[in-house]
Amino acid sequence: MSRDDPSRTEKATDKRISKARDEGSVARSGEVSTVCVLLTAVIALRYMVGFYFKNLNEIFNWFFVEGVNQTLNPQTVYSMFLWCMLKMAILVLPFMCLIAIAAYTNIRWQVGKLWIFKFKWDRINFNIVGALKKLMISPDALIRLGRSVLQACIVGVAPYLVIRQEMPNLMPLFHQNVLGISTYMLLVAYKMFCYALVPMILMAIADLWWTRHRYDDNLMMTKFEVKDERRQAEGDPEIKAKQLRKMFEFMAMRLSNSVPKADVVITNPTHYAVALRYDLTEAPAPLVLAKGVDRIAKKIRELAIENDIPLVENPPLAQALYKQVEVGETIPEEMYQAVAAILARLAKFKRSKG
Repeated sequence: MSRDDPSRTEKATDKRISKARDEGSVARSGEVSTVCVLLTAVIALRYMVGFYFKNLNEIFNWFFVEGVNQTLNPQTVYSMFLWCMLKMAILVLPFMCLIAIAAYTNIRWQVGKLWIFKFKWDRINFNIVGALKKLMISPDALIRLGRSVLQACIVGVAPYLVIRQEMPNLMPLFHQNVLGISTYMLLVAYKMFCYALVPMILMAIADLWWTRHRYDDNLMMTKFEVKDERRQAEGDPEIKAKQLRKMFEFMAMRLSNSVPKADVVITNPTHYAVALRYDLTEAPAPLVLAKGVDRIAKKIRELAIENDIPLVENPPLAQALYKQVEVGETIPEEMYQAVAAILARLAKFKRSKG
């Protein structure tokens, strides 16, 4: 049941969900996206540290060793600028591509295939006071506030825990060279980041659950909305009844013209009815004039009784004729014997035989 409207007790239908997706409303957790990007960045830096060290070392060596001896003129400055841009691209592009792939994969996993390029002016809310009240009073705003406070606490506590653990290792840094101090600082920073990332992953999982729960809750429907949607999908019952009535009247008219010409009606006895006519001047084999099930079969039997046409109960033959032979076609050869045995017992064919 939706907390915003107690009358919304029904789960959203596929049509309602599809309409919401078309309008750009999807269940997407921003926390999951952030954590995925950060996790990808940490893993990338962890395994690309050698690559970055090599290229940065090459850049610094060139500037502080070879570059000092360069004669500065417009041509050399331009060449140095191009070389620096190339080196920076080599450093940045692989990392940024991995981040972009991680962000796209995360969004695709959460949302699926969805491209929205619509902008609706009617969605802009010019009621600033009402918007602020909704922002400050709504449960979602309180949850976002609590989430932000918790994140700030995590980001603040993680460095404290790491620095407290590393206090015994700070004094020996006095005897280290620049490379050793830099390496140690990077390792400590990496450790701080990992400490902060673990609780952020747990928060992202909780936020993902809450986002999807809240999304489903907002799409809840009333019983009337579900019934109205079903009626729109299936059509108005009154209109469908009128269409069926007209179709049955048309079928009854066709049956009234064809059934009286039949020689025999083979029945199931109630579910199926097939009207046959045998005239060598029309066709070399018995011809199916009409067939039907249930209501149409009942109409065929009524017309047969009104016109003194014999009714013969033969369920297997009636079903086979209905399923295999269309109206206006002659019966197949494998049914000749069964139909001939029925026709031979009819008075009309006995007289013609005599």
